[in-house]
Amino acid sequence: MERRKGRYRILSRIAIVTDSNSGITQDEAKELGVFVIPMPFDIDGETYFEDITLNQTQFYEKLVTGADIATAQPSIDEIMKLWEELLKTHEEVVHIPMSSGLSGSCETALAFSREFDGKVQVVNNQRISVTQRQAVLDACYLVKEGKSVKEIKDILEKEKLESSIYIMLDTLKYLKKGGRITPAAAALGTLLRLKPVLQIQGEKLDAFSKARTAKQAKTIMINAVKKDLEERFSNHCEEGNMMLAIAYTDNEEVAQEFKKEVEEAIPGYDVYLDTLSLSVSCHIGPGALALAAIKKVK
Repeated sequence: MERRKGRYRILSRIAIVTDSNSGITQDEAKELGVFVIPMPFDIDGETYFEDITLNQTQFYEKLVTGADIATAQPSIDEIMKLWEELLKTHEEVVHIPMSSGLSGSCETALAFSREFDGKVQVVNNQRISVTQRQAVLDACYLVKEGKSVKEIKDILEKEKLESSIYIMLDTLKYLKKGGRITPAAAALGTLLRLKPVLQIQGEKLDAFSKARTAKQAKTIMINAVKKDLEERFSNHCEEGNMMLAIAYTDNEEVAQEFKKEVEEAIPGYDVYLDTLSLSVSCHIGPGALALAAIKKVK
């Protein structure tokens, strides 16, 4: 907070900004001391803002009833106004948006941050949802460790590939609607009752595997994360720097059961549970589950 000592104003060092794709709510942001930009959604021609005028329940009600939903970028004017306001009470700003591979908002923020003479650093570490949330927590830790915004940016970007996410879909309907698969492929998948498993490794959402049942899909995700921990992340595991996270879309009870399965199959790790970002959810629909392995800076 802003303080005064004699005639001179002492500023807080660093403000941390992210967007609601991180899963950090406005209330949680206040507890953490960070600032969350709500993601805008265009629904049947009307604009809504995540966790401000659109909550999880409202979103899924509109989604399953066939509303026309499109994601949008936050207004760069509003973002720059926030930066300007924060620089009145802080020396510098570190901004952690969603992955540049999934939205143009990161590149836009990077371009406009150059107008702030290095006082605003935008982190392009290709994170989304629970992995983006961990990047924000890592930034909070690094601020306490006395790192500068440039050092925080460099550390988070250096470790951008030190995470993996696997996502099981309950339906292909929303991938078809968004044009990410052909209608024929969606029809075939529905006919065969396939449960696709997608992955996010870095900046892109890609196909990973197919399963006949939800149980099989869960096993595929658990085995994939086990392999990552044993191979890609083995050094981090030895140092105790890895954590697991589960994200879900409109199916908390199923997610809680999956959490128990993961804890039994991969013991010895903290497992964080949260809802999946609405920006991702609108493309994959309700009933999805995601399992992530994430390196913590600490």
